Amino acid sequence: MTLVLGIDPGTATTGYGLVREREDGSLESLAYGTILTPTGTAAHQRLSMLFHQLNELLLLHRPDSCAVEKLFFQSNVKTAIAVGQARGVVLLAISEAGLDMAEYTPNEVKQAVAGYGSAGKRQVQEMVRVLLALPGIPKPDDAADALAIAITHLHTRHY
Repeated sequence: MTLVLGIDPGTATTGYGLVREREDGSLESLAYGTILTPTGTAAHQRLSMLFHQLNELLLLHRPDSCAVEKLFFQSNVKTAIAVGQARGVVLLAISEAGLDMAEYTPNEVKQAVAGYGSAGKRQVQEMVRVLLALPGIPKPDDAADALAIAITHLHTRHY
């Protein structure tokens, strides 16, 4: 059985999702949620909080590998820089834990989970619910996105 930690990085909110592939190929969600950092706190302190909370998750669950969403932005440079800083902290924590890591673009995640690279957010969330046999769509959106990233890694690592 393989356990993957999917991460949707952000400074204010970082989504995480742990998905295990069972021996029969089915998938199950072990945990999901968000790491939140308080608004109004200095950027370096928020990044430190993210690093330490992510380390706690890695120590608690001991995943076999991690998958992180690649940075994608269209026009908001300020948001892109903040997300880039959070991604750097996430990549550092994964590296320090000695884990293998993969990165996926939003379109790669949509393709792997919903079968269509331009699928809408709701379609992807519903497929996450179905693939993990959850009673409802995982909330918040950042956690659902992180589960989708973990599923993408489990689906694509065979290739």
